[in-house]
Amino acid sequence: MTSEAAPRPGTPLHGWPAHALLAAYRERSVSPVEAVQSVLEHVARWEPHLHATYLLRPEAALAQARASEARWLRGAPLGPLDGVPATVKENIATEGDPMPLGTAATELAPAPADAPPAARLREAGAVFVAKTTMPDYGMLSSGLSSFHPLARNPWDLSRGPGGSSAGGGAAAAAGYGPLHVGTDIGGSLRLPASWCGIFSLKPSLGRIPIDPPYTGRAAGPMTRTVADAALMMAVLSGADARDSMALPPQAIAWDTFAAPPDFFRGQRLGLLLDAGCGLPVEAEVREAVLRAARRMEAAGAVVLPMEPFLTRAMLDGMDHFWRMRSLVDLRALPAERRDRVLPYIRAWAESAGGLSGNDVFHASQQFHATRVATVRACAPFDYVLSPVAPMPAFTAEWASPTNDPLRPLEHIAFTVPFNMSEQPAASVPCGHTAGGLPIGLQIAGPRFDDLGVLRAAHAFEQIRGPLPPWPAPPGG
Repeated sequence: MTSEAAPRPGTPLHGWPAHALLAAYRERSVSPVEAVQSVLEHVARWEPHLHATYLLRPEAALAQARASEARWLRGAPLGPLDGVPATVKENIATEGDPMPLGTAATELAPAPADAPPAARLREAGAVFVAKTTMPDYGMLSSGLSSFHPLARNPWDLSRGPGGSSAGGGAAAAAGYGPLHVGTDIGGSLRLPASWCGIFSLKPSLGRIPIDPPYTGRAAGPMTRTVADAALMMAVLSGADARDSMALPPQAIAWDTFAAPPDFFRGQRLGLLLDAGCGLPVEAEVREAVLRAARRMEAAGAVVLPMEPFLTRAMLDGMDHFWRMRSLVDLRALPAERRDRVLPYIRAWAESAGGLSGNDVFHASQQFHATRVATVRACAPFDYVLSPVAPMPAFTAEWASPTNDPLRPLEHIAFTVPFNMSEQPAASVPCGHTAGGLPIGLQIAGPRFDDLGVLRAAHAFEQIRGPLPPWPAPPGG
């Protein structure tokens, strides 16, 4: 993997990037046990405030770290992530562990096997520190759950981390080690990444095998840097026959993520500041994205405005179809379990009760309409720039930025098109509000150009200017 800058002197091990930890393990200047112990101590300081983890098991993590240390001392690491602390989202199965899907309605039973992302991390030697929390069924862009305690944002504990990869976003920003895996079906990686000030890549559909697969659903890395995300992509993109939607195995040089200084010279970049529907972009978000675009333009890019392409019919159609899918799932539950689901989710799903078969059919067609419109709009450009979300992080106790179950998806108009078009799209920090809340820039590329999106994000990292220090737990 291409080298990156070493951690600043005095940075505790829990804040070291993965590539720095691996170099130190090779040199025997740091052991995996020391790194994992540092992470666990840091988690203990943060977790009473953040509630980002599920199945936090310090002794099990330390046992993995001791096994890794022994392998490094023998000069025989298990794989390219041996001894690096990691978390996985609660809906990614890990063998022997229950998977509540963020809701108190689930009957808990041990998972029979690791899902593909967990299996790839385990084969590579990563140390599983914990799983991370999510809202009920992953159907909210918040940390509100009927099963887990309310997750909060480390930049401002009165705000939520976003969702549905809520705990993963909070954990990465708070420094629960360098590597985290989440999932995304409409923005669930990129939204918490934006609101927590971290990097995340929603890869091309099927680039990272998952189980179960679903239209638009992708797993992806959540890290503080592009370099660590590239390190994870080299592992997570390994083949797995369980994903019927997986892409054919491909030898991608993930270690070439580092962009040359002239990366942006001559690039045609589309700038999308109006999604076409949903909530309006707040002024501070718009200015941060414009500032990022100007930096790329100064680096030689040609930045061209884009017309909005997502319509109200598209967004509402996808919403109505998902409502009906959730209603069918809820109706299959016994009444006592259905009553445990968050009232917001129940109200949202039950609003589909009056939809006819004709309504549901036409709603289902909006997924393809969104795909066609997105690909057509992006075709003239090498990459597309936009906000990730139209606003910074919102009130922690709210289920969504509107907190209205009949207007639940007004904040995903910039993210969901790229799930349906299967294009890779990243969230990279591009600034903060005057109140100190992070703002994410979305960079989307053509289908299959995951490495190109990483390179564009890395090139932006080099020119964006300094960001504030990472937040510290209350009390130091």
